[in-house]
Amino acid sequence: MKRLSVALLCAGLVTTLVGQAPPPKTQLKVGDMAPDFELGSTKGGKVKLSDFRGKNNVVLAFFPAAFTGGCTKEMSGYQAEFNKFEGVDTEVFGISTYNTPSQAEFAKKLSVDKFAMLSDFAQRKVSAAYGVLMPDRGIANRATFVVDKAGKITYIEEGQSAVDITSTADACSRLAHKN
Repeated sequence: MKRLSVALLCAGLVTTLVGQAPPPKTQLKVGDMAPDFELGSTKGGKVKLSDFRGKNNVVLAFFPAAFTGGCTKEMSGYQAEFNKFEGVDTEVFGISTYNTPSQAEFAKKLSVDKFAMLSDFAQRKVSAAYGVLMPDRGIANRATFVVDKAGKITYIEEGQSAVDITSTADACSRLAHKN
């Protein structure tokens, strides 16, 4: 009886895992124009991506869920290493499908004050435009995009590896030295 229970449990687990769709992969590529957007910010007001054209490079760090381990590590990493972005003329934004008050509370809990978190809560159009929305779950897959001053995507990192901001900082440094 015990073996049957274990077998049924394993079969159920496999069925559940196989039935879940893998996280989406963006269809955007390095060299594509970054889709423009305007989103509410934890620093107040709205942020429009095209406002940075000709002025700053931009990091868009999409994350799935505030108050979770990976997202906490990623956003804390940007806060702790912010000088690496500031020194290369780059704005950083964390983006999730959480509402602005929840994002603000998450930022407060982490003492994130050097960059804004943006909310793609209402219609999740930005997450969809960047190809990272998991519609069945209503959240964005973890993905980071570096956008240059011309508005073109110069670097993309998706999945769990995007928690570590080192490669993103390196991409921004290369971009600054290229100009």
